[in-house]
Amino acid sequence: MRPASPFISDVPAAQAVAAWQHACAADGCPERVGTVRVPVGEAVGRVTAEPVWARRSSPAFDSAAMDGIAVLAASTTRATETTPLLLAVGEFEVVDTGDPLPSGYDAVVMREHVHRTADGLAELRAAVPPYQHVRSIGEDISATELLLPEGHRLRPVDAAACAAAGAVELVVRRRPLVMIVPTGDEIRPIGTEPAPGEILDTNSLMLAAQAREIGCEAQVTDIVADDPDLITAALREAAVAADLVILVAGSSAGRDDYTARVVAAAGTLAVHGVAVRPGHPVVLGTVAPATGAQATPVLGAPGYPVSAALTFDIFAAPMLAALEGVAPLERPSTSARLARKLASTIGADDWVRVRLGRVGGGPGNGIVATPLPRGAGVLTSLVRADGLLVVPAGLEGHHAGEEVRVELLRGLGEIGRTIVAIGSHDLVLDVAASALRAADPLVTLASSNVGSLGGLVALRDGLCHLAGSHLLDPATGEYTLPYVDRLLAGADIAVIRLVHRDQGLLVAPGNPAGITGIDDLVRPEVRYVNRQRGAGTRVLLDHELSRRGLDPAQVSGYTREEHTHLAVAAAVAAGRADAGMGILAAARAFGLDFVPVAREPYDLVLRSELVDDELLAPLWALLARADFRAGVEMLGGYSCQETGRRVR
Repeated sequence: MRPASPFISDVPAAQAVAAWQHACAADGCPERVGTVRVPVGEAVGRVTAEPVWARRSSPAFDSAAMDGIAVLAASTTRATETTPLLLAVGEFEVVDTGDPLPSGYDAVVMREHVHRTADGLAELRAAVPPYQHVRSIGEDISATELLLPEGHRLRPVDAAACAAAGAVELVVRRRPLVMIVPTGDEIRPIGTEPAPGEILDTNSLMLAAQAREIGCEAQVTDIVADDPDLITAALREAAVAADLVILVAGSSAGRDDYTARVVAAAGTLAVHGVAVRPGHPVVLGTVAPATGAQATPVLGAPGYPVSAALTFDIFAAPMLAALEGVAPLERPSTSARLARKLASTIGADDWVRVRLGRVGGGPGNGIVATPLPRGAGVLTSLVRADGLLVVPAGLEGHHAGEEVRVELLRGLGEIGRTIVAIGSHDLVLDVAASALRAADPLVTLASSNVGSLGGLVALRDGLCHLAGSHLLDPATGEYTLPYVDRLLAGADIAVIRLVHRDQGLLVAPGNPAGITGIDDLVRPEVRYVNRQRGAGTRVLLDHELSRRGLDPAQVSGYTREEHTHLAVAAAVAAGRADAGMGILAAARAFGLDFVPVAREPYDLVLRSELVDDELLAPLWALLARADFRAGVEMLGGYSCQETGRRVR
């Protein structure tokens, strides 16, 4: 009878790493990978396995550091601006940069400071000190000095210095080999067309690339079915050659999750469950190869892609660095203010992906962090992330505007060229972001979808450059401006028209529920999916219900919320809802039918001083382009007739 999967615990990350290291040492896992000798030109990125001593000096002789003439400094003492000194042929010698200093000379005068007469004399107007513009022997490297210690990851400049010091080959650590074993009956190779319920093996591709990015070799085995015997055999086989085995998926406590029990049976299970989210059900242990060789570390990565990626960074990368005898790579960090409230569950380190931008006028360095979607399966949250924010296990989160520390995934220079837009979601912002980057790789438009009201609040609090808004004021029938007057009273605000767009009900192809308008949403059998509080689309729905005398409580699904038009469209397309309010472009993206409700303006709200700011100039130029406007209108449901017009 097979042992039950060990209970998932909540071991703090540092304690989990220590337990893994202890298990590896106890089971005889190698402390370091072996050494190889490689040509110095192929050593960049590798880690030195022994000290590198200089075999010769560089330069190996006194040499000219400038183009000019070599002179004897003592013979130039009488030279002044008013009484120039003339040196005859034989009292100097012409040299170029890098030439050995001719015998009998101890200084060089730059060519531009020498006047040559018609008869070949050299005129000097200033005395020259000894060894001016001379590179002395050993100035850079002296023979026998320690050039690099053991455990140094070689950079291009290091390789060049080693070559200058006489090295032809270097003894380095071989690249650690990471074997990745994908598991799961539902997993299919990349390049195949997955059927419903099947998943492409993108995790293996990602983990292998992460391993190669930090200087390791990586191999991916065939996909292994959800059978503990097959997984055990694949694990033992991979461990024969590997320095680290990563079992992908099966690390939780589900019906077909066998990783923990397989590791326990094949070696040592050190940890199952770490107080880290995403990545909680990670497995750490060792495996004894079938050949009886030394044990090998094994990591069971969760199947969700964000969990798998962060698990590699938190646990695999430091382990692999230790095998090479080098400190793990550390990303730079910066302080930032949160653009909105961030809740977190106590008891686990919460790794939150954020977008970053520099918003002028704010305290500190002006960097603002906007949290991205939190789901462990939302891989695009890592794709779009500029940084990682860790909320420690003992905190319940942070308030909007609070200063936090963020680990950088992009440079501060790039972040400083990012236009931060917070507010309502619209596909035009995504199109604009792509077009801006295509026109100038240095420009980024980062939008965060928190609803129109949330965007205006963020603008008020100095947390963004632009707020996207289409808020309808039921009392006046106006869009956005009444809210600007209330929320940003006294501030000098500009409002730029982005587009007019069609809002309506997104319904399944063929409209099987027979929905013709807002009145049908209160039919008991109709399932609705709503937008979040503060979204202009929700305000529009509430207005339409109110003017018909309909109670929102009559709408089945009114409290079910999504944060984007595309998410609403996806819910309808998947059959989880019969209708949802959204834009025509979202309906087209998912092949849905569309029941028109209103045409509304969508505006960009900003502080007036930013209208002429250099950062936003590329955006205004883009909005004026005819090809951009034509592309927007081709999405469907958009009019660009007033695009770029200053409404206020």
